[in-house]
Amino acid sequence: MDNSDETDGNIETQPQRLNGVLGNFIFMSRWLQAPLYLGLIIAQAVYVFHFLVELWHLVQKTTKITETEIMLTVLGLIDVVMIANLLIMVIVGGYETFVSRLHLNKHPDQPEWLSHVNAGILKVKLATALIGISSIHLLKTFIEADRISEKVLMWQVIIHMTFVISALLLAYIDRLTSTAVQPKRH
Repeated sequence: MDNSDETDGNIETQPQRLNGVLGNFIFMSRWLQAPLYLGLIIAQAVYVFHFLVELWHLVQKTTKITETEIMLTVLGLIDVVMIANLLIMVIVGGYETFVSRLHLNKHPDQPEWLSHVNAGILKVKLATALIGISSIHLLKTFIEADRISEKVLMWQVIIHMTFVISALLLAYIDRLTSTAVQPKRH
């Protein structure tokens, strides 16, 4: 008797079955990322708590602080919101791209970008979000420039420009690869 199975008219050998089992095992390993996304959700809850604490401090000190202090606190709050947005992009986009579909078809709250997310688009969106966060930090630094050394200012601008150039390069590469992959229309 033969150790091979007949499936759809094809004879499957033992190495082919082993390859199929190994392939399925490797494919299922993507679920190891699910706890990482759950951890990021917990990190986001920490940011929400931090935001509420900072907002409460701002409200408590409203009559006792200067306009510059208010602006710096609000910029800190905006920074927290932008990091939370970054977390959402990583959690939702990463899970949808690398783990499993969310099956949100026609859900009224589905983010517009999620319908066409892929690894390249996700990288560009994340780089753009990092530029926004870096911009907030740079603005806070410029507001307090009289208390910060020129060396620190210089390095923050260099780091920010590195983010900008990296995002532009990622977008360019994504555009090159996406147009190269698209089928030609007749």
